[in-house]
Amino acid sequence: MAHAKLIIALNEQIAALEGQVKAHFLAHPDAEIYLSMPGIAEITGARVLAEFGDDPTRYASAKARKNYAGTSPVTRASGEPLVAARYIRNNRLADALQRQAFASLRVSPGARAYHDRQRAAKPATTPPSARSATASLASSAAASKSASTTTK
Repeated sequence: MAHAKLIIALNEQIAALEGQVKAHFLAHPDAEIYLSMPGIAEITGARVLAEFGDDPTRYASAKARKNYAGTSPVTRASGEPLVAARYIRNNRLADALQRQAFASLRVSPGARAYHDRQRAAKPATTPPSARSATASLASSAAASKSASTTTK
């Protein structure tokens, strides 16, 4: 019972803080811009605004802003070009942007259509650990199928 009371008290405090965050965010001059993006509501918008900051001269270009967010790929060309994910990034901002991206799939037909086109255009990449597990499962399934056909 004590744990339930604690959880109820924490939920009340969270709701109060959410109200304050929403009020402060909505009072910001750029709130309307953030809220116009599909998948961003008050709390996610406040997180994104807080992480990017509100100084319009902070980033020299859109690419610099994407680099800070960790959303632009790193291209390495040593023999064969390799495009990799950016690991050094602002994780709080990356989390907020990922939430926005997934939420936009539910609320924006355009975002959903773009996502579906991209998924259809190229196969999903499989991590090496999953690839080896999938390969071993496939080889064991093939072996058992081969064994079952030879024993019939």
